Amino acid sequence: MRNGRAMTGDGAFPGRLFIVEGIDGSGKSTQLDLLYKWLVSQGYLVVFTEWNSSPIVKATTRRGKRQRLLSPISFSLIHAADFANRIHAQILPALQAGAIVLADRYVYTAFARDAVRGVSRPWLRRLYSFAVQPTLAFYFDVPLPEAIRRISEGRMQLKYYEAGLDLGLSPDPAESFRMFQGLIKAEYDRLAEEFSLVRMDATANLIRQQHEMRQLVRPHLDGVVRIDEAGVRDALRETGLIGRYLVGRAASGGGRA
Repeated sequence: MRNGRAMTGDGAFPGRLFIVEGIDGSGKSTQLDLLYKWLVSQGYLVVFTEWNSSPIVKATTRRGKRQRLLSPISFSLIHAADFANRIHAQILPALQAGAIVLADRYVYTAFARDAVRGVSRPWLRRLYSFAVQPTLAFYFDVPLPEAIRRISEGRMQLKYYEAGLDLGLSPDPAESFRMFQGLIKAEYDRLAEEFSLVRMDATANLIRQQHEMRQLVRPHLDGVVRIDEAGVRDALRETGLIGRYLVGRAASGGGRA
């Protein structure tokens, strides 16, 4: 890693870590869900994790956002605490068990958003130096106008921090959001070069995107053990690692359609 200590190599674990990044409206979550379904259909054990989902910081984050108390540094540290908890409680145990971990957003989200809020890039690299190096990191690249169009069709109201109103870019939430996402996209473009993220054309046909993603993932599956699903689900449930996708799968008795 430039400007900081290197991440832990994913080769140190029998599992694999695939992550997706991109601005809001890039379609990354949809593609990750499709990849999950395919991997499960192939008999692999898959654990899902997403940004800002650790229960240890949810209440603090919610209160700070509601009362608009979060400075750029406090925002950054709360997200780092969330990530550290998920690394040690979810990601590392799953990788050590030989599972495939799919992450909806990873450290690059912090690198992009926090840098836009003025946090030092070298400091951020050092803060997250404990992170595991992904097997593959996908960056879903979408033109800003297209991303804004997609979001405006499905989102009723923009929240204060989501719109970047704390930055004083514009008093109008919609315009502030557009400017904020534009700055984040520019930062992602920088990160794609710095960390050799796999750039995906997020304007391409959905099926074509998924086909390309699977083609890139497939060579990294060599040596990953395919194991009895029922027994693995029981083992994961006992250790608290059964992510929301696996919960849905267990409840339905099969893969998600």
